[in-house]
Amino acid sequence: MVEPATFENDEELSLLGQTNSGDQSWRLNFDGFQLSSEHKEKKPSRGLHDCLGVLGPEDNVAEYYQQQVEMLEGFNEMDALAERGFLPGMSKEEQDKLAKSETFAIRISNVANMVLFVAKVYASVRSGSLAIIASTLDSLLDLLSGFILWFTAFSMQTPSPYQYPIGKKRMQPLGILVFASVMATLGLQIILESIRTLISDEAEFNLTRGQEQWVVGIMLSVTLVKFLLMLYCRSFTNEIVKAYAQDHFFDVITNVIGLIAALLANYIDGWMDPVGAIILALYTIRTWSLTVLENVNSLVGRSAAPEYLQKLTYLCWNHHKAIRHIDTVRAYTFGSHYFVEVDIVLPANMPLQEAHDIGESLQEKLEHLPEIERAFVHLDYEYTHKPEHAQAHS
Repeated sequence: MVEPATFENDEELSLLGQTNSGDQSWRLNFDGFQLSSEHKEKKPSRGLHDCLGVLGPEDNVAEYYQQQVEMLEGFNEMDALAERGFLPGMSKEEQDKLAKSETFAIRISNVANMVLFVAKVYASVRSGSLAIIASTLDSLLDLLSGFILWFTAFSMQTPSPYQYPIGKKRMQPLGILVFASVMATLGLQIILESIRTLISDEAEFNLTRGQEQWVVGIMLSVTLVKFLLMLYCRSFTNEIVKAYAQDHFFDVITNVIGLIAALLANYIDGWMDPVGAIILALYTIRTWSLTVLENVNSLVGRSAAPEYLQKLTYLCWNHHKAIRHIDTVRAYTFGSHYFVEVDIVLPANMPLQEAHDIGESLQEKLEHLPEIERAFVHLDYEYTHKPEHAQAHS
């Protein structure tokens, strides 16, 4: 439910233009399409169906209603933006408090990654286990990826409008691509060393009682700390903090697999240690390969999802009564954010000043959306011509 608006400055009022006055019947709205309360709740877990990847009839129905709920929530958000000119949100004090909590979660995760990495290096040296070494490599990934995120964030906060007119948003995916290539090479080296150990006639894997106690103590302590950090970071909605939570979860998995492989090699057969290392190395390479594909898509300018384009189109149409047609709505990735191009059709006899104000206020509304880095609004008086920049897409 949208609460009554309170405007703190003239800029917010100016964004409204003439859209809040007079007849509102020209606007699209979904007031008559409200779902029942039972469908507004979060979709329940499907248990075994989730594990097997199979959807039953009731699951398809639940998925459909969940999509409708998300669509209506997105349109309600666009209604609030169209009416107010800005997104309703938390107060300044609440935002500062949340930002401090998120910063603390990121810092404690980075410090924990450094300390736990040193502990796992010690465990690797004491045990000589390839599986423990592969698990330590995964911790190195988290440590260096956190450094890359910090470095690129710092670089993006120091803009240089003359050298980098469109900003430095692409530094982050570029850094991740370079880093992922190095880590994939290290993972391949672990696999080759494990294969060499499997086919060689080297001595059997063996840990003394003292070595075993050290390795088990360190790995269990690291796993427990990572598990607690995962629970803490999952309580946030910030995407970066959620990414840290996902990394902590993966660390829990790799630590457990590495420890189990080392113990099985010590008590049953030595070949289980290099096999465990190969499993962890393949898992690491697969994880970072998916990350590479995701960042490549963000660099080449992949289109936003159809649901997001729906929201933008809905916002553009409800922006002003004078808009006759919406010719184009395009959103594509630019690093971690979107560039948006919108072509709207206004009356041919409209004064330039009024047309400019309509286009500029729409641009400012679009750029209030957190996913959008830059928005471009093109004004036209007819829509029967060929699309702009047609040669670029032929």
